[in-house]
Amino acid sequence: MVNQAISIQDQHHRPLRDIRISVTDRCNFRCSYCMPADIFGPDFPFLQRKELLTFEEISRLVKCFAEIGVKKVRLTGGEPLLRKDLHILIKQLSLIDGIEDIALTTNGIYLPKYAKELKQAGLQRVNISLDAIEDEIFKDMNGRSVGVSPVLKGIAAAKKEGLIVKVNMVVKKGLNDSQIIPMAKYFKKEEIPIRYIEFMDVGSTNGWNYDQVVTKKQIFHQLEEHFELEPVEQRYFGEVATCYRHKGTDTEVGFITSVSESFCSSCTRARISADGKMYNCLFASKGHDFKKILRANASSETIIEEIKKVWGARHDRYSDERTEHSAKMREKIEMSYIGG
Repeated sequence: MVNQAISIQDQHHRPLRDIRISVTDRCNFRCSYCMPADIFGPDFPFLQRKELLTFEEISRLVKCFAEIGVKKVRLTGGEPLLRKDLHILIKQLSLIDGIEDIALTTNGIYLPKYAKELKQAGLQRVNISLDAIEDEIFKDMNGRSVGVSPVLKGIAAAKKEGLIVKVNMVVKKGLNDSQIIPMAKYFKKEEIPIRYIEFMDVGSTNGWNYDQVVTKKQIFHQLEEHFELEPVEQRYFGEVATCYRHKGTDTEVGFITSVSESFCSSCTRARISADGKMYNCLFASKGHDFKKILRANASSETIIEEIKKVWGARHDRYSDERTEHSAKMREKIEMSYIGG
C-alpha cells in the first residue's frame, strides 16, 4: 500500500521531511568540537542501555513520522556503529512504507567490519567524518591518537559494498585549516564528495568562539586558487549543503554554513536523541520525551498527534538569530547526545 502521508508545517511554514536519530551517546573518538576529552572522561555518566530507545521503539516512532511526511532517516551518535546489531534496525527501517532514504553518519572505523551487512540490510549512504588527511593533525583532532588509515579503510569498504560515500570535515581555525586543500586534492582524486563544515557552537562544552570559525567564503577562496569549481543547483527544498563541482567531473565540494550563511528558513529536520527525546533544532535547549509516551503503550494515533503538536509549535531559527554573546550564554544540548 502506498503511504499517503499528511504534510505538516511549523510556525515558519517549514515541512517535516527528515529525521536524524541518535542510537547511542557513546563514541570511540574525543573530537574537541563534539566530545572534548577533558569533559567526556572515563567517569562521564553516559546513558545506560535501559535508557536508550530499543530498535522496536525506534522503528515504531519512524513509522509514525513517515505517516506525516518524513521520507529520510539518518542514524547518528555518538558513533552509531558502537550500537550492537545496528543492521537489524536498518532492516526494520527499510521496510517502513514512505521511507525513501536511509543514511548513516560515522567516523568509519568499523565499516570494514560492518559495511557489507549494513548495505544488505538496506543502508544507502554513509557520511564519514574525517577532519584531516595528515596523521598528526588528525590524531590531534580526534583526541585518541588514531591515524587516518583506519578511516580510509572504512571509506574503501563502504565503496566496495556500493554505499554512496561523502566525507565531512569540520574546519577549525589554527587546528586543521591547513588541511583544506590537501583534503580537496585527495578526495578529488578518489572521486568522493567532501563537505566542509563551519565550526559550530553546538552544545556548551566545545569552547566555541567566532575567532575559530573558518567561513565558507574563506574556504572557497582557498579552493578556487587550486581548482576550477562550478555551482551545483539545489536539488530539493531543505538541502543543507551549498554545493559546487570540480569542472569537468561529477565530484562535488560542499559547504555546511550554519555560522556564516544561515539556512534556518529551509530546515526540514527534527532529531531524536538516544533516549527518545525529540528536538526541533541542533541548537535546542529542551526536547520532548517520546520514550515516556512509547513506554506508556500509547496508540500510533496518539504518537502522531504528539509529533504534529511538537512540530507545529516549532519556531526555531537559532542560526538566524545567533550572536557571539547568545552562543556563549545559551545552554544547548551536546552534539553527541542528539547527533550532528
